[in-house]
Amino acid sequence: MTDGPDAEKTGRIAEITLDERTVIRRSPEVEHERAGAIADLLSDNRFRLSSGRAGPFLLHLAVEENRLSIEIRSKADGDTETIVVPLDPFRRVVKDYFLVCESYSKAIRSGNFGQVEAIDGGRRGLHNEGASLLIERLADRIDTDRDTARRLFTLICVLHIKAASHGLGEHPRS
Repeated sequence: MTDGPDAEKTGRIAEITLDERTVIRRSPEVEHERAGAIADLLSDNRFRLSSGRAGPFLLHLAVEENRLSIEIRSKADGDTETIVVPLDPFRRVVKDYFLVCESYSKAIRSGNFGQVEAIDGGRRGLHNEGASLLIERLADRIDTDRDTARRLFTLICVLHIKAASHGLGEHPRS
């Protein structure tokens, strides 16, 4: 993959959507995280396909049968490819991330700011772990940086909430 000014224009995500077909509800906190991740992602990202297809790209993320489906459409030529990633390797880190986020929200509501700071460190660590796992799982198909992977991991978590809202409780518990 090449670097330089053309790579900056073609090796990026220009638009991203999430599968909304089965969304029942999202808390204001989750909606804020989703909107923030998308806004940050669109303002600064690196996303290059190993296939050499030129972007910028339109992405659509969905969870289907315990797999992440990333539909990638090139704005340059309209060609589409889909990358499917099994979600089993993410199960523990997503579950732990939800538990820590829940503790974080409770600490904020209680006004215990010393606890908020400590929990936030753990939350960032899990977020980094999820991003590293995503980079590893996509390495042979997509070249991306840590910040882009962190934001994509946030969106994977949002999609898990969607999937969990169908009889599995508020957050994935498995």
